[in-house]
Amino acid sequence: MATRLRADARRNRAALLAAAREVFAEQGLDASLDEIARRAGVGNATLYRRFPSRRHLIAEVFASHMTAAVHLAEQALEHPDPWAAFVGYLTRVCELQATDRGLAELLVTTAFDDDERLAALRVAAQRRAVDVLTRAQRAGRLRSDFTRDDLGLLMMANAGVAQHSADPHAWRRQLTLVIGGLGTRPV
Repeated sequence: MATRLRADARRNRAALLAAAREVFAEQGLDASLDEIARRAGVGNATLYRRFPSRRHLIAEVFASHMTAAVHLAEQALEHPDPWAAFVGYLTRVCELQATDRGLAELLVTTAFDDDERLAALRVAAQRRAVDVLTRAQRAGRLRSDFTRDDLGLLMMANAGVAQHSADPHAWRRQLTLVIGGLGTRPV
């Protein structure tokens, strides 16, 4: 039977998760847990009582993000135009990555694959992403030599541009150039 939290404990947990989302988005997965507790308005002991380790907190925060990545691919698969679906999916995932440093880091690492929930969501997201790109290839719109590994490299490149460029929209320019090179017809 699951333990029911007191009202104040539920509020603290919600505040910690909100603060963690914000801090991880700004600073990445190595962000200070002290800063998360401070922004949540709770002590470190409260943070560690709710989340015994950084890994537990990261898993809780990013499970919803990874679920969203799966849904993005599923929505793309419902789009009638395979190329537009691929471009839209890629743009949205890159945008999420560019606006959330923690997510950007999580999408290009396997360091958290020992968390069953995150690992399962990563596998589902990758499988659906491959379905999106395969569909665009079968329609003759995406280069036939573009692979799942290339998608991973593209995500790494996007994370680097988003993190290191002074222009917060530089990722979009890079993606436009990449997409232009991936299509089999002029975009």
